[in-house]
Amino acid sequence: MRTFDSIQTELRAGRINCEQLTQEYLNAIEAGRNLNAFLSVFPERALEQARAVDRKFSGGTAGPLAGMVLSIKDVLCVQGERVTCGSKILETFVSPYNATAVARLVAADAILIGKTNMDEFAMGSSTENSAFGRVKHPQDTTRVPGGSSGGSAVAVRAGMSTAALGSDTGGSIRQPASFTGVVGLKPTYGRVSRYGLVAFASSFDSIGPFALTTKDAARILQVIAGHDESDSTSARNPVPEYLAALSRDVKGLRVGIPKEYFGEGLDPEVRAAIEKGVDALRRAGATIGEVSLPHTEYTIATYYILATAEASSNLARYDGARYGYRAARVHDLTEMYVKSRSEGFGSEVKRRIMLGTYVLSAGYYDAYYRKGQKVRRLIREDFINAFKSFDCLVTPTSPTTAFKAGEKADDPLEMYLSDIYTTSANLAGIPGISIPCGTDRQGLPIGLQILGRHFDESTILKVADFLESAS
Repeated sequence: MRTFDSIQTELRAGRINCEQLTQEYLNAIEAGRNLNAFLSVFPERALEQARAVDRKFSGGTAGPLAGMVLSIKDVLCVQGERVTCGSKILETFVSPYNATAVARLVAADAILIGKTNMDEFAMGSSTENSAFGRVKHPQDTTRVPGGSSGGSAVAVRAGMSTAALGSDTGGSIRQPASFTGVVGLKPTYGRVSRYGLVAFASSFDSIGPFALTTKDAARILQVIAGHDESDSTSARNPVPEYLAALSRDVKGLRVGIPKEYFGEGLDPEVRAAIEKGVDALRRAGATIGEVSLPHTEYTIATYYILATAEASSNLARYDGARYGYRAARVHDLTEMYVKSRSEGFGSEVKRRIMLGTYVLSAGYYDAYYRKGQKVRRLIREDFINAFKSFDCLVTPTSPTTAFKAGEKADDPLEMYLSDIYTTSANLAGIPGISIPCGTDRQGLPIGLQILGRHFDESTILKVADFLESAS
């Protein structure tokens, strides 16, 4: 596995060029086909891009990500390529344009190698819900890599790309990063344009990177962050220099430990690994203190009311009439709608559409959706109050390490609880990052999560970089 620093060193020394590097990644994808991490691969496109970047290197005009080979979660649009969202209903749909984040990566001379597998429409915590087969954990193929961006996490961990883009609606970058032992960053809502990201829950969805190091994640965020006229939710806040924030000096930093994240259900080995990371911060001069986020217990219920409501609305566009899958042998419009959606969507997507439709229906809207929005505001205020006393919060990313495939498939609630430490950041709109912080007795990675103030990715990147260097 190559970090971007090591790639740049090799490129500058002339030991390798971008075309050769890209071919090596293509070979790794072919060798790792059993992991099912990719839904489509772009060999000709990637090699053509690589040759173009090599010419820029020769001319001294290469961009900041020249030599970085990226895989893209198949929920983001890449012009001229399929965007399936892991669903049969979009199996043959080809995107007519690039997502803004993708366009910015290409402009920075990143090389796009393919689209990664995912839970259908980003709905899942294990990448078992893809219409095209589950993604397998690279260390133990009987286990899941987390979800919904499991393919992107595996592509980075298995050396199939330098880095990857994913999306995070309730933990879909951070949880698979934790399970596979890579870095996964969810920026503040609005920091990265969602234009070209197929919507699951529009007020929750965020685009962010997977990488082997915090530094590489910071580099990618630097390129994809910033206002975009094509996305009305894109923030106009200035984008700081993220690499400059990686000082590794945490002396005087105030680090909060939310007591609600260390209760029942947390694996003892995960707890011990997080506490070891906290001790490293304390020894380096950070001030550590306990903090309460009193509405944490309502996080999962609130998330699954609001996110499914938005999913029900967003997924209404897949009706077989305009684009995507259309059922054959139908006699009228209603039958076409029903059959197209019944045959095109998988069971988890159907479950969430039904949940969302229910909470939005007459007689239940006030009891569920309106109340959920009120609790969401309280959860957001919990974080705002916590950040009055602390610069960042440190928590586990997931209560356990990677579980066995099929272990939670028959119990949706148990599966949903896999995201118990990550969904709150999406409800509040704050940034979060997961970094590797050790392994359990079976050698499976453990992730440590750092949460920060709105638009303060710099602080969580600094803390992550310090802990990376201290491990």
